[in-house]
Amino acid sequence: PPGSPYQLVIEALGNYPQKKFYNVSKLGGAKYDTLPYSIRVLFESSVRNCDGFLVKETDAMNILDWKTKQNNVEVPFCPARVVLQDFTGIPAMVDFAAMREAVRNAGGDPVKVNPACPTDLTVDHSLQIDFSKCAIQNAPNPGGGDLQKPMAKLSPLKVQPRKPPCRGQTGCKGPCSTGESSRNSGPFSAQIENTPILCPFHLQPVHEPETVLKNQEMEFGRNRERLQFFKWSSKVFKNVSIIPPETGMAHQVNLEHLSRVVFEVKDFLYPDSVVGTDSHTTMVNGLGILGWGVGGIETEAVMLGMPVTLTLPEVVGCELTGTASPLATSIDIVLSITKHLRQAEVAGKFVEFFGSGVSQLSVADRTTIANMCPEYGAILSFFPVDNVTLKHLKHTGFDKAKLEVMEAYLKAVKLFRNDESSSREPEYSQVVQFSLSSIIPYVSGPKRSQDRVAVNNMKSDFQACLNEKCGVKGFQIAAEKQNDIVPVQYEGNEYKLSHGCIVIAAVISCTNNCNPSVMLAAGLLAKKAVEAGLVVKPYIRTSLSPGSGMVTHYLSSSGVLPYLSKLGFEVVGYGCSTCVGNTAPLPEAIRNAIKQGDIIACGVLSGTKNFEGRVCDCVRANYLASPPLVVAYAIAGTVRIDFETEPLGTGFDGKSIYLRDIWPTRKELHTVEEECVISSMFKELKEKMEKGNKRWNLLEAPESTLFPWDLKSTYIRCPSFFDKLAKEPVSPQPIENAHVLLYLGDSVTTDHISPAGSIARSSAAAKYLTNKGLTPREFNSYGARRGNDAVMTRGTFANIKLLNKFIGKPAPKTIHFPSGQTLDVFEAAELYQKEGIPVIILAGKKYGLGSSRDWAAKGPFLLGVKAVLAESFEKVHRSQLVGIGIAPLQFLPGENPSVLGLSGREQFSILLPPELSPGMTLDIKTSTGKVFSVIALFENEMEITLYQYGGSLNFVARRFL
Repeated sequence: PPGSPYQLVIEALGNYPQKKFYNVSKLGGAKYDTLPYSIRVLFESSVRNCDGFLVKETDAMNILDWKTKQNNVEVPFCPARVVLQDFTGIPAMVDFAAMREAVRNAGGDPVKVNPACPTDLTVDHSLQIDFSKCAIQNAPNPGGGDLQKPMAKLSPLKVQPRKPPCRGQTGCKGPCSTGESSRNSGPFSAQIENTPILCPFHLQPVHEPETVLKNQEMEFGRNRERLQFFKWSSKVFKNVSIIPPETGMAHQVNLEHLSRVVFEVKDFLYPDSVVGTDSHTTMVNGLGILGWGVGGIETEAVMLGMPVTLTLPEVVGCELTGTASPLATSIDIVLSITKHLRQAEVAGKFVEFFGSGVSQLSVADRTTIANMCPEYGAILSFFPVDNVTLKHLKHTGFDKAKLEVMEAYLKAVKLFRNDESSSREPEYSQVVQFSLSSIIPYVSGPKRSQDRVAVNNMKSDFQACLNEKCGVKGFQIAAEKQNDIVPVQYEGNEYKLSHGCIVIAAVISCTNNCNPSVMLAAGLLAKKAVEAGLVVKPYIRTSLSPGSGMVTHYLSSSGVLPYLSKLGFEVVGYGCSTCVGNTAPLPEAIRNAIKQGDIIACGVLSGTKNFEGRVCDCVRANYLASPPLVVAYAIAGTVRIDFETEPLGTGFDGKSIYLRDIWPTRKELHTVEEECVISSMFKELKEKMEKGNKRWNLLEAPESTLFPWDLKSTYIRCPSFFDKLAKEPVSPQPIENAHVLLYLGDSVTTDHISPAGSIARSSAAAKYLTNKGLTPREFNSYGARRGNDAVMTRGTFANIKLLNKFIGKPAPKTIHFPSGQTLDVFEAAELYQKEGIPVIILAGKKYGLGSSRDWAAKGPFLLGVKAVLAESFEKVHRSQLVGIGIAPLQFLPGENPSVLGLSGREQFSILLPPELSPGMTLDIKTSTGKVFSVIALFENEMEITLYQYGGSLNFVARRFL
């Protein structure tokens, strides 16, 4: 602010006198030099945004005194920008539209309701695999439907002749020289506007897999209402940019296209930083950009100019030494570091990497590691910008002049990491060491990403899982049934299914596609496999869903895409698919055989999430693996194989082919990567992203200040969060005689609370949609309908794997105690609300694990949940509960419902005093006379203010009245 001593540290940048910046290194002196790089970014932000109200000078000084203040104070952080994906982005934009409506109704100016910072929304979670292997799979939308009826309301695919492709011009050795294309791609296949496969030498189009076109047609058809709403948002709201469908994943596009590393606004420089509604936002930390995932509720507050508030974190320095084995891929490094950091207990902390091993990792390796940090509990994993980063940015077509300014600025504010061993490392809260030389190939599963299994132990580990009792790993299959074989007829041939058989093999977009080496490794392995005569059984649901067109580009230009296609790994589209449960149902014969024999069928995928039932309800074992291992296991057809001693199959010459025979060497990978991953690819694809695609460009959308809500719409509905909008807050009311809606155990995930996948035909949401005249094939998914609060409220706690202790088995059911009826969770909650009875939730440890998901808080709020009593909470979800107006209450250490003798059938009264304070103890009295205490998990005065105002949405809306 004017007159602040911070004005004194504004300087011109060396050889660029027109460029200005805050030289915070001078303000901090010797203290600044010892700060971890990530804390230096927080400090710069606090200085630059200090206004004496939202960000105070004491906040900046607390950050500068990080060494003594860590874990003791709350500090605000103002990110430079926000990234949204459509599953969580649509409710955010719907809330903005509803806020405009509410502000207008309350006498304010709705035009003032706009994001205060750059907001990029990527439409990337709408893709569903209706087609694969260039053939109709007879798969409707998740939810089922009449397979004989055509999809309603879809215009026919308009096929346009392509421009003449590049064919065999002088010097061209790419796939266009031979006219190679995916099978069934005829001479008049349509060209995807925004993700072309180009000849790497002449940048002329070659054939796109037909599968992409069919899935894109379905995506635009079923999501037209949502897409029109997004387009309206891009026209009406300032600071909003929409990345259209079929461009790529939000975190992938964020990394390749949206990241600035250093912001420059009117010749003023400051570090790039971001928060996003996706747990994978942390990927950008591998590029030296501070960023992490938060809930949609907090993101909306940031979009309206409010800071993110966080406890000044501990920073764990992870020293990397040595060099990884040639056989170890980035996913092996990720899983090894994940386990190591889990054991180091880094939950709720920043992790920052240093040491000689850091320079051995490419930016692609770093982003892969940073992407997985939510899985080991860290807020973020930061790799400071260094020479490797600059080389990567130059390689990907970053403007040379901007790179020079960036380097000069980062060095001026001491945010540039020096590779020299003599340079002084920052001081950390603690240091953990990890040798890259110790890494061997691993997979994770069969139910949790943290359960790591060495590939050479896979066969014996799966056998142990069959023997173990049902739990986090076990399946409890009787010894006499462990070798059962179920014959099945498929496409005129007989196959045999047994425990451990692979039925889903997906190379998907989450973690690995930012790293060319692992994707190229999968392609080269496929090439060698096909050339040796190996095949994949046709009933295995194989798919390749790249993170962006760049991946398809380098797979095509390297010549490996046809070989992946030959094994069934055809490009199905660009966006989340198998990882979020969007895989089409397995063939009916295979499903029936699995159920008939109670077979423990397996899925293998190169993603980050493998919760039981998430990928497919009849696939009980799911393993996370690197892309080349996904292909290898698909060829083997089973996880019950020892790759060292057992062959993958038989080649053309009748000889046994082992994994070592077709595994690509590191030298092969580096050679192909250098030839195929070139800056022209990045430049061309970025231009395509900016132009959008033909379908999106032709899509019509309204331009009115207020959104014209369609009362008949089942996708977009004005939510009820602002119904009680008033200028002054109301003191929290006591929660009296509340019933327990659900009594849950440990590790309840946001997937359990608010599923993103298919809408089951028997669910409350299905009943609602059916009453609206929709058929099951038109249900789409919960993720696609997050703009409709009626669907999402009914979908809350609708996960088929939800284990409510009142019911005793997995089912989305509960007991309505006044009547004694067993009902769907929504139906019970609806009855309680009609009766004027508040409800609460009892839970165990780590309530709210998994991806950040705002409807995991909004849904319970609309069900009437007033408080959640748990042994512990996942950090982001706890803040979401506060942000929506639900009290997070924690049992005292050593206490839980069982210890306290609670059955959950009692009624609970919770006294909330008018003057709440962070971490205060509250008394709870039950209808049986028992009294016990809990901790109110409000971390600071701001959270208490938000709770008193009825959540952050109402708090920020009042600013416009």
